[in-house]
Amino acid sequence: MKNCPVCQTKVEENAAFCTQCGYAFGGQPMMMAEPTVDPKDHTAEFDPRDISDNKVIAMLMYLSSFIGIIIAALTANASPYVSFHMRQALKFMVVEILVGILTALTFWTIVTAVGAVVIYGILFVCKIICFFQICSGKAKEAPIISNLGFLK
Repeated sequence: MKNCPVCQTKVEENAAFCTQCGYAFGGQPMMMAEPTVDPKDHTAEFDPRDISDNKVIAMLMYLSSFIGIIIAALTANASPYVSFHMRQALKFMVVEILVGILTALTFWTIVTAVGAVVIYGILFVCKIICFFQICSGKAKEAPIISNLGFLK
């Protein structure tokens, strides 16, 4: 048995690392992992009071799409939090319109109708996720939709 030079823990003679502090025998000390930050989480960019005051308006956009966006645009009084969620809701609306147009253009195939139903279902689930993130006071980009490059 040998002692770790950093924390004095007894370790096996052939151990490469200390089990207590991670010191690497005969090499560099093991680096601790840095905490990860979600690049799609923008909650820290907004004032907590703005989030608190405008949660309901932000929720409304995901629940009622076009009408919710219009109501938010008229009542939000330049809230950065509502503007963020308005961009996310507009992305949903644009994708829904595009899927509707593609479905209308190729209405004679059953595959198109089934595909449209699946896509609308996925978008609905994403909207529900966004709704619950607003309930918890977060400002995260919408799943799947955030990868689209428009409305940054």
